[in-house]
Amino acid sequence: MDSAALFSDLIRFETELWNTVTARLRSAHGLELHYFEPMQVIAHTPDCRVQEIADALSITVGGTSKLIDRIEAAGWCRRRENPRDRRSSYVDLTPAGRRLLAAAGRTFAEEVEGRLRSPLSSRQFQEFGATIRQLRHALRYPATSLTSSTNDGLGGRT
Repeated sequence: MDSAALFSDLIRFETELWNTVTARLRSAHGLELHYFEPMQVIAHTPDCRVQEIADALSITVGGTSKLIDRIEAAGWCRRRENPRDRRSSYVDLTPAGRRLLAAAGRTFAEEVEGRLRSPLSSRQFQEFGATIRQLRHALRYPATSLTSSTNDGLGGRT
């Protein structure tokens, strides 16, 4: 397989997986995956700011701010003043947001388990995860990704 074909398969897989998980969350909870993802970050980040959400999701701060506006309008999160920096605010889940995230989290885990883990052996699943992490690291830190040159089937890069 060449790199262009792999890229195409990877993008199609991500799109199909996203659409499948979104459909399940929407049907079970009336929640879109693009809301669920930042809500997870908020739930796991003390004194969470829009910047942390953007960094965690690899999206822009401006896009993240608009997304938080929509989640806040739905009543699932709220902004509160940052006492140390008046230019930024913290984002917290509301009680309704926490309840929704808990219920949707179970559905999400079940759906992702069935779509990612079930079709693969345990070894394939672990290797897939390691490969994705390695590729993401290479995109974020290109200089460090090119320092090793072993022949491991990845074009001499590890």
